[in-house]
Amino acid sequence: MATNFNASDSRPLTMRTTETDAFRVLVGANRVGSFNTGIATWDGPADEWLLPQARAAGRSGGFTLFADDHWLVGGARVDIASRYEQTTQRVYTDLLAAAHGWNLARIWNYVPEINEAGPDGLEHYRAFSRGRSIAFEQHFGPDFASKVSSASAVGCPSDHLTVVFAATRAPTRHLENPLQVPAYHYPSTYGPRAPSFARATIVDGERRMLFISGTAAVRGHQTIAPGDTMGQLDCTLENLAEITRAADHVATAAQARHFKVYLRHPTDLHAVRTELTKRLLRSTDTVSYLHADICRDHLNVEIEVTLGDSPFARQSA
Repeated sequence: MATNFNASDSRPLTMRTTETDAFRVLVGANRVGSFNTGIATWDGPADEWLLPQARAAGRSGGFTLFADDHWLVGGARVDIASRYEQTTQRVYTDLLAAAHGWNLARIWNYVPEINEAGPDGLEHYRAFSRGRSIAFEQHFGPDFASKVSSASAVGCPSDHLTVVFAATRAPTRHLENPLQVPAYHYPSTYGPRAPSFARATIVDGERRMLFISGTAAVRGHQTIAPGDTMGQLDCTLENLAEITRAADHVATAAQARHFKVYLRHPTDLHAVRTELTKRLLRSTDTVSYLHADICRDHLNVEIEVTLGDSPFARQSA
């Protein structure tokens, strides 16, 4: 068991991330695509390079697209303009149109001021979730929950919503964690529409990949150890182990492992990094520690993982 470390009274960074120091998602040959997430890097690589061999594939709606023979990646960065539900619904409608004919594998969402309330009093994340859910339902029909992929949604101090997706020609399987209620089945206490994502997605291509969604200290549908960062980290690691078992996935020593660790408070960086180094990480892993608000305001840490032999997702030096 990790040493208890309570950061509930820690003060978050107050300085806004600038356009030049924000974590970026780079796409394609020579990194021709660049999408600014609006969040700061505290340790590790400050960018992630997707599909290094891909070519530009034009635009669809608000998305700039890149593709190779097996993968499609698209990114959009739009002014949120305090219209979280409407903007999200429009972006996701564009995303689903762009990915038509492909199998969604992973979606990354960077949501401005995710825990703040909008003019109608609804938290931004809940408005985002409602817009996303409506777009999925309009596209897939009432049983859309069985078709949603792995995803993450973290907060950024930006005025822009950034959404990046990855889709594949290979078969995909979307998985749930036996220790958690599927997010799309959360009760209405978490908002007018439940979050729409799977806990993980397996890509059964020539090279098998596992995308694990942003994972935090949620058991069932309830938050574990509110405000207690190291208690939350214990639960998060248990959830990561369980979803990996559910995927029947054993990462070999030669297999690439990519982690993003999102932290709400700067004072948690040293303790979390030390515990992860001790309990989870290998010397060959790629890890970025990033400053982001988490989708529930009493959660302090979230971890996402990409496991796979493919050069699909790798972070540059």
